[in-house]
Amino acid sequence: MHVCVLGAGIVGLATAWQLERQGHQVTVIDRAAPGAGASGGNGAQLSYSYVQPLADPSIWKQLPKLLFSPTSPLKLRPQLDPLQWRWGMEFLAACNAQTSRDTTARLLALAAESRAGFEAMQADIAPDCDFSATGKLVLYASAASLEGARAQLELQRAMGSEQRLVTPDECIAIEPALASYRGQMAGAVYTPSECAADCLKVCGELLRALRARGVRFMLGTDVQGFARSGNRIAAVRTSDGDGNGNGDGDVEADAFVMALGSASHTLGRALGAYLPVYPLKGYSITVEVDPSPGAAPTVNVTDSARKVVFARIGSRLRVAGMAELVGHDASIPATRIETLAAATRAVFPHASKLEQLHPWTGMRPATPKGLPIIGRLRSAPPNMLFNTGHGALGFTLAFGSAQRVAQALAA
Repeated sequence: MHVCVLGAGIVGLATAWQLERQGHQVTVIDRAAPGAGASGGNGAQLSYSYVQPLADPSIWKQLPKLLFSPTSPLKLRPQLDPLQWRWGMEFLAACNAQTSRDTTARLLALAAESRAGFEAMQADIAPDCDFSATGKLVLYASAASLEGARAQLELQRAMGSEQRLVTPDECIAIEPALASYRGQMAGAVYTPSECAADCLKVCGELLRALRARGVRFMLGTDVQGFARSGNRIAAVRTSDGDGNGNGDGDVEADAFVMALGSASHTLGRALGAYLPVYPLKGYSITVEVDPSPGAAPTVNVTDSARKVVFARIGSRLRVAGMAELVGHDASIPATRIETLAAATRAVFPHASKLEQLHPWTGMRPATPKGLPIIGRLRSAPPNMLFNTGHGALGFTLAFGSAQRVAQALAA
């Protein structure tokens, strides 16, 4: 079967890898280079066992800060955008304990499948991607916040996650680079099995391997619409139908997979399907680290108070954070980058000289509940499958959702 994958971020590329392994002919279309969107500078953590959704009951107490504080790591800027308002109302409706528990269970199941899929990809193509499996610490600044994390820990542990609460001294024993931050920690949740990797490098390695296996890539190519035949899609209309830069044309296929991230909503609407996918804007910096022992972390660290994550990728440290519902604004305010630099100086003062920050922003495609949209939708043509809406867990969930798309295609 010829399958056309729309999107060359980590989700689209993982889908292409899975489909090619199963013997399909695959074409991948994207307007940019692989990983150039939300994948390129993401938090780099592969968070298979700690998947707390953003839609959580605690959001209600935070609403005034979300709406009005200029320094909040979570920010909502209301706009004249019906999708934003509808998404926002559905998000608030999901901020309850039962929905959060259900979402956690479903995300953990998908993450377990994704870990297996990522490991299969590693065994298959041996990517050079600064992979590490050093675990993760989620830091809490107060006894109250640490106690609040206990319920999520117990929930995830009951679902098979290996996690435990640790004291500040235990945090430092696990990650010595936290020594100077001891007074700011009440404790942490420690998950020893968590991993990290450079997602952009994974995307590049997948491109290399898939091209060598005959997968066709049409990069620098816009998806402009669809040609129908009855209730099915006959072709995708692009700015380069033959892949040679010769002008407009159609790309025919037996089936299609939409993995276009935050652009999925608009194209889904063209098919008659409502995709509740809205961009959740995040930022990152990537800095060279001091190689001295104990200067920079080797364990993944999340500072829950700052909503900032730290991931070691080779000789670099990726520092990422913030979540803004501000539309498709791709600007990078200096204040947001300074926030990440300040967090690095506070938590890991000896990690880096911060000479080159390599600032980045990306539009994470989020659904209100935090669950990705995978497979067919009743409102869309039957030969269009979806793989979008992964939010901040795109890298974590990519290979599991790719497996589910392949299973849906075979059904």
